[in-house]
Amino acid sequence: MSSPHAVDALATRSPRVPPEQLVAELVPPPRFADVRFSTYIPAPDQPSQAAAVQRMTAFGDQVREGSGTRSGGLGGLFRKKARPTGPGGLYLDGGFGVGKTHLLSSLYHHVATEGGRPVAYGTFVEYTNLVGALGFLPAVEALAHNALVCIDEFELDDPGDTVLMSRLMRELVDRGTRLAATSNTLPDALGEGRFAAQDFQREIQALASQFETVRVDGEDYRHRGLPAAPAPVTSDAVRAAAGRAEGATLDEFPTLLAHLADVHPSRYGAMIGSTRTVCLTDVATISDQMVGLRMVVLADRLYDRDIPIVASGVPFDALFTDELLHGGYKKKYLRAVSRLSALARDGAALAQS
Repeated sequence: MSSPHAVDALATRSPRVPPEQLVAELVPPPRFADVRFSTYIPAPDQPSQAAAVQRMTAFGDQVREGSGTRSGGLGGLFRKKARPTGPGGLYLDGGFGVGKTHLLSSLYHHVATEGGRPVAYGTFVEYTNLVGALGFLPAVEALAHNALVCIDEFELDDPGDTVLMSRLMRELVDRGTRLAATSNTLPDALGEGRFAAQDFQREIQALASQFETVRVDGEDYRHRGLPAAPAPVTSDAVRAAAGRAEGATLDEFPTLLAHLADVHPSRYGAMIGSTRTVCLTDVATISDQMVGLRMVVLADRLYDRDIPIVASGVPFDALFTDELLHGGYKKKYLRAVSRLSALARDGAALAQS
């Protein structure tokens, strides 16, 4: 067994990310860097999944064809007749954990690997953060040269952000950029209550006619045959795991939460950096809305990077109070619980080694 080494802490990191880096980092996260349509395995009893792969492949071919025919990238973009045939965008409508991000990332790779105009990929939050960092018109200019802009986890939680994103999307479509979007959805029984196509179209009224809806049915793949989230380990076991694992960070959970308030969410990815394992002691239930939402963003960035978590304290299914889990942001909290639980399963072996 290797001897313990000095362990860094996330709470000591306060990265400064220049705006141009935010633009350059609009690519699928590491977890989805190698996915392709060919690696998406449709469930045999869910024909909509195979149909979605076929439709998105065809859409990607249309975008790629249009990208290659526009010399200079901007010529004729304001003339609607100059746009290639097909819809201006695709909206993936489906339940929680059915592989929409896998499909959206595959679409990015399908278009981006063929040359022509570039492609951008980011979450709804990353785009709103980009607008905040650059300003609205500079953000439009930074994105308008892309053949395709992919927006993962489109959200309705904040009316102001929804209006902002609708306006941004409209500007991009007017410049000739194609769009593809998914939404963050609820894991409710039989799909009831989830963010569905009609919600998306209502909130982007000026653009609704530009989008084609592609259904993706199925159950949450994170729950297919997987055990429940592992029980937390002792704080001593967390510290021991941090000492053994190269690239590990070790934080007291309350200290980390306090630090997140001082780091803009757009910098959480940079804060994680090259971390390979996150070790947390004294995880406690969160009752404050703002603290909870910051934790959701961190959970997303950790999940994007496939970083195992070793933790003591309360289990992740008790991370948020019932009030938060049943409030206006429930879909975010449920997503975070699912993702953190998956990362905790990955970290369980580290605590036992």
